[in-house]
Amino acid sequence: MTVLEAVHEAHDATFREVGGRRVVDNYGRPERTHRAVRNVAGVCEFGYGVLVVTGEDRVEYVDNAVSNRVPEADGQGTYALLLDPQGRVETDMYVYNAGERLLVFTPPQKAEPLAEEWAEKTFIQDVEFRVATDDFATFGVHGPKSTEKIASVLHQASSPEALLSFDRGELGDAGVTVIRTDNLAGEESYDVVCGADDAERVFDTLVNRGLNAVPFGYRTWETLTLEAGTPLFDTEIEGQLPNDLGLRNALDFEKGCYVGQEVVSRVENRGHPSTMVAGLAVDGLPESGAAVFAGDEHVGEVTRAVDSPMRSAPIALATLDWDLPEDSLTVRIDDSPVGAQRVSLPFVEGSATSARLPTYE
Repeated sequence: MTVLEAVHEAHDATFREVGGRRVVDNYGRPERTHRAVRNVAGVCEFGYGVLVVTGEDRVEYVDNAVSNRVPEADGQGTYALLLDPQGRVETDMYVYNAGERLLVFTPPQKAEPLAEEWAEKTFIQDVEFRVATDDFATFGVHGPKSTEKIASVLHQASSPEALLSFDRGELGDAGVTVIRTDNLAGEESYDVVCGADDAERVFDTLVNRGLNAVPFGYRTWETLTLEAGTPLFDTEIEGQLPNDLGLRNALDFEKGCYVGQEVVSRVENRGHPSTMVAGLAVDGLPESGAAVFAGDEHVGEVTRAVDSPMRSAPIALATLDWDLPEDSLTVRIDDSPVGAQRVSLPFVEGSATSARLPTYE
C-alpha cells in the first residue's frame, strides 16, 4: 500500500490498486490538478517495487540480464527491459548504480518475481538480491517549474542535469536521493527517494515548502503520460516486442548477450516492425481493447484512452498494423463505429519530451 495513506486521506484522496499496490487515484478535480502540473509543478507518490542488488558481480550480472547497459559509475542510471526467450517484455525497470549496491525500480508486482528469477539463475557469481519495496518512498515531481521546485527545498546538493543521473542531499532534515528522470509526463521531472520513515516529512516539504506543488494521483499521471505519448508498462509495454513499441531508449544493440537479444536483433534487421504505437484523436471515449478498423479491416486496438484536459477532447494510444490501408479509421464504442484520426505524438508539447516517445526508423 501507499506509505502515506493517512496523509493522503487528509488531502481528500481516493484510492485504487495498481500492480497489487494501493495508490492514490485522485484528490478531487483531476482536470484542474492536471492543468496545475502542466503550468507549474506537481507531486505524486509512486508505487514502485524496489530490488537491492549487492555483491562484487552485481553490475556484470544485471548487465548480462537486461537490454541496456548498466552504468558502472555511482550516481548514474539506465532504463532497461527484461525479455523472455521470444524477445517480448517481461518487465521494464530503472537500474541505478548507488555505489556498493544497485537499486532496481520495477512495476510493483514485478519486484518479488524478478528477485526469485535472478536468484535461481545465480551460480558462481558473487551477487545477492533483496526485495526492499517497503524500505523506500518515491515521490515524482513533474512540471515546467519542477527544477525550481527541487532547487527551492534541496540542500547539500544541486538538481542533477543528465537524465537518469542522481545526487544525494537533504529536504528539511531528511536524507534524500534526487533523480533526474526521463520526462514521461512531457515535462521536466525528478524522483525524490527517501526512507519510508521520512516519507511524511519529505511529502510535506515537496507540497508546502519553497515553490508550492500540487499533489496528484495516478488518474492525472495517466492523462499526463498519454498526452506526452508515453507507453506505460501495464497498458502498452508488457508482452510486446521492443521494436514494435519504438522503445529505442531501452536497447543497446552493441552490448553483450542477454535473454532474448538475438530475437530482438532479428526483428530490428527486418527493416520495420509488424505493429506500431500510434496516437488517435477519437470522436468519443473508447475503452481499452476497443477495436480499430480501416474500412472493414481490423487494424489494431486501443491500449488506453482519456479525455485530454489540454485538448478538451478524447485521445487514445493504440497498437496498429504497420502497413495501414488508406481507408479512414474508426474505433468501436458500444459496438458502433466512431471516427478516429491518426495524430502525431506527442499530443501536447510540454517543457520536455518523453524519453519513451515511440521512435521508428
